[in-house]
Amino acid sequence: MDKIIDKIVGLGVPGLVLLFLVGASGFAGAAAITSSLALLGGPLGMMGGIAMLGILAMISRSIARYGFDNLARATVKRMKTQGQSKVDIWSQVKAAPISGDLKRKIRDFLDEIFLEDPLGG
Repeated sequence: MDKIIDKIVGLGVPGLVLLFLVGASGFAGAAAITSSLALLGGPLGMMGGIAMLGILAMISRSIARYGFDNLARATVKRMKTQGQSKVDIWSQVKAAPISGDLKRKIRDFLDEIFLEDPLGG
C-alpha cells in the first residue's frame, strides 16, 4: 500500500482527482481509468481528461507556489484590465460551480480592487 501511496503522491492533485473518479466510477481496472478520464474530459473524451489532469497539475503547483489569494487577486485584476466590469466579473463568479465561501472571498477581492480605482480606469 505504501508503494501505491507514493505513486499517488508523485502525481499530486491530479492523482487524487483520478483516484476519486476511479473510486466513484463503479468499474475496475482499465475500464475504471478509461471511464474516469472520459468523464473528466467531457466532450473531448479521454484525451480531454488527460489534458485536464495536466491543467490541474499546473494550477495546483501555482496555488502551492503563490497561494490562492494572490492568484485570485491577480486574475480579478487582469479581468479588470481587460475591460470587464465589476458586474461582469461577479456574474461569472456567481455562475461558477464553486463554494459560497470562495464566492464571498472573490467578492471581497472585487470590492477591494474596484474601490482602489472607483472610476474603473
